[in-house]
Amino acid sequence: MTVTFGMSLLLSAAMIVTAVMAIWPSRSTAIAILAAGAVSLFASVMFLLLAAPDVAMTEAAIGSGLTTFLFFFVLGRVRGGEDD
Repeated sequence: MTVTFGMSLLLSAAMIVTAVMAIWPSRSTAIAILAAGAVSLFASVMFLLLAAPDVAMTEAAIGSGLTTFLFFFVLGRVRGGEDD
């Protein structure tokens, strides 16, 4: 078993655990958003291991960074109850 294969298995297991955390019904919305961002971050590391650095950078920037920020921004707007 090579190091890359072992890292891929470890990242796959971490992605599955965090994905289950994201969809678990008793969790709060903020924890689900953070878990979804973590799944995206693990996916970007997986892309890096698969020798696709451009896809890894895009996934890290858009998937885990911008999307997580956007979800928290919308969550704050919805919870605030602001009328525009």
